[in-house]
Amino acid sequence: MLRSANFIFRPFTPDDAPGFVDAVVESSSTLTPWMPWATPHYSAAEAHAWIARCQQGWQDRSGFEFGIFDVASGVFVGGCGLNQLHRLHEFCNLGYWVRQSFHRRGAATDAVRTLARFGFEELKLGRIEIVIGVGNTASLGTARKAGAIEEGVARNRLKLGERFVDAHMLALVPPLKPG
Repeated sequence: MLRSANFIFRPFTPDDAPGFVDAVVESSSTLTPWMPWATPHYSAAEAHAWIARCQQGWQDRSGFEFGIFDVASGVFVGGCGLNQLHRLHEFCNLGYWVRQSFHRRGAATDAVRTLARFGFEELKLGRIEIVIGVGNTASLGTARKAGAIEEGVARNRLKLGERFVDAHMLALVPPLKPG
């Protein structure tokens, strides 16, 4: 389990499925353009399948997905994770989403900063990439606020549903150690 001042980040458990479904359905209008899986008809079966994949990722160390929970209320706020690990060059992707009723409360920024620290300190990564579809201004603002540096726009970098979109490529690197 990881923590910031206002949020807890922990691996998903099957008990998280109802809150996950509620958050996806509540937020489908803002999530679906960037995460086509997040439909207004998202089901408990889909949530349980996702949680099982997340647990497998932790077990085989191929991905580290976390639920985001509000410290004060315990409410499920969203998801974030380090995935697409490239072990030869020790880098990965960082993704995040936050339910609509928790937008603009710092959850996504805290998620980026907290997971980056975990990636650099625990996983010993040398680089963490954040790939954001052009037009997703909220996620782009979050990544920048969290300290990610934009390196350019890659053409057709993401496939969202059946369409390819250009994407901003941002990265975080660990702080330089003195000496």
